[in-house]
Amino acid sequence: MSDARIDGYARAMYEIAQAEGVVNEVEKELYTLARAIESNEQLRNALTDESLPVERRQTVVEQLLGGKASTVTTQLVSFIVGSGRGRELPAIADKLSKRASSESHREVAEVRSSVALTPEQQQRLSDALTKATGKQVNLKIIIDPLVLGGLVATVGDTVIDGTVRTRLDQLKSRL
Repeated sequence: MSDARIDGYARAMYEIAQAEGVVNEVEKELYTLARAIESNEQLRNALTDESLPVERRQTVVEQLLGGKASTVTTQLVSFIVGSGRGRELPAIADKLSKRASSESHREVAEVRSSVALTPEQQQRLSDALTKATGKQVNLKIIIDPLVLGGLVATVGDTVIDGTVRTRLDQLKSRL
């Protein structure tokens, strides 16, 4: 799908969430769902396989999100999947997330860590990234078991890699 269509879907979803007064909730839920779709091939296939009837794909959405996500999020995802745009859902969610952050004058900071961060660690990280980038940040934490010690933060085009692997590679190159 073209960037213009992805932008259009993201803008429409943002405006619906804004009208319902649930932008933050919808944005967080869509972002989480997008990461799940990217990392789970079976889920991705269930939502995007055009050989499955639309009703079946929408039932998967209802089963997946029902009671766990807001009604607005569930309806928006069901609409996207029903429109045959399930494959683009991660890109749409990312655009919506950027729009929500932009509207609140924040920058999205995607942080990959092998373990969950405590609220205190999240606050310290947020403060450090704000200081490093000069912008308020909206943390999006992704638990990634492939990250070995430390974390990787991406804010806009800036990548801050504080993993053990990177530090060992740097030490190795110095020796």
